[in-house]
Amino acid sequence: MEGQELPYVLIDCIGGKHGVYEDHVEFLEKHFHLISMKEYLENKKPLSEKIRAIYMWYHKPVVNEELLQSLPNLKIVASSGVGIDHLDLHLLSSYGVKVANTPFAVSTDTADFGMALMLASSRRLVEGYQMAVSPDTDYFPADWLGAEVSGATLGIVGMGTIGYKVAQRAKAFEMKILYHNRNQRNKEEESAVGAVYCKKIDDLLQQSDFVLLSVTLTPQTHKLIGKRELELMKPTATLINISRGLVVDQDALVEALQKKVIKAAALDVTYPEPLPR
Repeated sequence: MEGQELPYVLIDCIGGKHGVYEDHVEFLEKHFHLISMKEYLENKKPLSEKIRAIYMWYHKPVVNEELLQSLPNLKIVASSGVGIDHLDLHLLSSYGVKVANTPFAVSTDTADFGMALMLASSRRLVEGYQMAVSPDTDYFPADWLGAEVSGATLGIVGMGTIGYKVAQRAKAFEMKILYHNRNQRNKEEESAVGAVYCKKIDDLLQQSDFVLLSVTLTPQTHKLIGKRELELMKPTATLINISRGLVVDQDALVEALQKKVIKAAALDVTYPEPLPR
């Protein structure tokens, strides 16, 4: 873009707790003229018509109607990460603003993390570490090895890109894999990981030793797992959530754990954070 002015892009800030990573800035500034929210608010008049895009990092800056009204030439909101539930899509559409996200950027990492949560919870790694570093520990009880993952039944709710990657990893642990999804995978994909389709989520919940949630948060999946679903699970089962926190009814989950309706829960994200003890 030699000789041309770089497109103006609004960001929240650089660095700090929720700012754009400092080591990303050099690359971004090769392609865009970055304007922080502070700079924009201090120079609103000359900048409002120049800004063509908003780059959201950690859901910031917040895009609301007041901001949209002040940016007449805004064309796109680019949100880092997969989820877009923090955006009002109808509002953005009414202003003719497009939305972009990064749906596959961390699929492999998220699948790895799902397996890590399953292994850590089943083998009680966090509790074991706490015992190992405690000055009060004289020995490890024989039952501290936890439960076996190999050969257990894994139920995957949401067999999209991430869910399928989890299944590929679970196959290496010789797990029996069940899955529930809006659409059944083709036979070749099922055969590659040894997965069995459950048309009804209830069938999956009743049979699984581990239930892993890997769905997008939508009005249909909001509180997908509630009191009824938790009571369908085995009392020895573990719930693993690598989706948005609101996919699970948090109050129902706390009650289920306290009453030992299920054995354990391993959560990537909760809402609100953190869960009460």
